[in-house]
Amino acid sequence: MGVGIRKRLVVTGLQGQVVRCLADRGTLSGMFEVIALGRPCLDLSQPETIFRAIEASTPDVLISAAAYTAVDQAEAEPALAQQINGTAAGKLAKSAAELNVPIIHLSTDYVFDGNKDGPYVETDPVAPLGVYGRSKLSGEEAVAAATYNHAILRTAWVYSPYGKNFLKTMLRLAETRDTINVVADQIGNPTSAEDIADGLLTVAGNLLERSDEALRGTFHIAGAGNASWAEFAAEIFANARALGAPFAEVLPIPSSAYPTPTKRPANSQLDCDKLAAAHGVRLPAWQASTAKVVAKLLSKCP
Repeated sequence: MGVGIRKRLVVTGLQGQVVRCLADRGTLSGMFEVIALGRPCLDLSQPETIFRAIEASTPDVLISAAAYTAVDQAEAEPALAQQINGTAAGKLAKSAAELNVPIIHLSTDYVFDGNKDGPYVETDPVAPLGVYGRSKLSGEEAVAAATYNHAILRTAWVYSPYGKNFLKTMLRLAETRDTINVVADQIGNPTSAEDIADGLLTVAGNLLERSDEALRGTFHIAGAGNASWAEFAAEIFANARALGAPFAEVLPIPSSAYPTPTKRPANSQLDCDKLAAAHGVRLPAWQASTAKVVAKLLSKCP
C-alpha cells in the first residue's frame, strides 16, 4: 500500500476483545481506518441486515470477528449459535465476494477434538465436541465456499485487557482468595488479543497487496509456547505478585473435578508455522504477552 493511503478495515462486533484491540492498533498503525460494525445496524442473528450494513461501510477488507462464544450456553441454543457462527459467517463472506474485497474470518481450536498428541496443523481432521465447535466449523466451511479471497484464522485461549477472559477472572479472584483450583490437564496456547490484532493487520495488508494463493486458505494464529490452564494462572499470579498486586496459590485439578456442559479439548495446541511462512506472522511467547496485559490491567495510569 502506498505511503499515506489508509485503507478501510471493517470488523464485525463492537465489544469483543479482538475488535477493541484492532481499534487501538489500527489507528496507531497508520495503515488502516478501523470501522467496527455491530447491532443494531449489523445483527448477525438477523440475516437481512448483513449485506446492507457491509455495503454501506465500504470496506477494503472485511474481518469477521463477532461470534456466539458462550460455549456451554450453546448446548441450549444450538439454532442461535448456528445462525451467528455458521449462517451469518457465510453471508458475510458472500457480501465480501459481491463487493470484491477479501475477508478474514476468526475461528477456534474447538473445531478439533483435542485427542492428538502435539500441536494441530491446519490439515488435521476436524471433529468438534459440542455445538459451539460445530457451529464454528460450519462458519469456516461457509466462508470457504462463498469466496476464494479469504483467510480463516483459528485461535485459542484469548485474553486481553477487555471483556471477560481467563486472565481477568484470575486477577479478580485473587482479590478475595488465597488459593484457586485450576484445571491442569488441558493444554493450549494462551493468546493475547493485542497480538492477534497485530497479526490481522499484517494479513489484511498482504491480502490487499498480493493475489498469491498461499496467502489464502486456513491458518492458525496463537501465542508461541504452550501451557495448561494451571500454568497460565501461575504465570498471571507471578506477574501480579511482582507488581505488588493480590495473587493466589494455584491448586492444580483434573477436568473431571470441574465439570462443564461442553467437554473442552484436552489438547488445544495450534501449530502456526503455515501463517509464519505465508504471511510472516508469528506471535510472541505467551509469557511475554501475559506480562504486558497484567501490567496494563494493574497500572494506575489511565
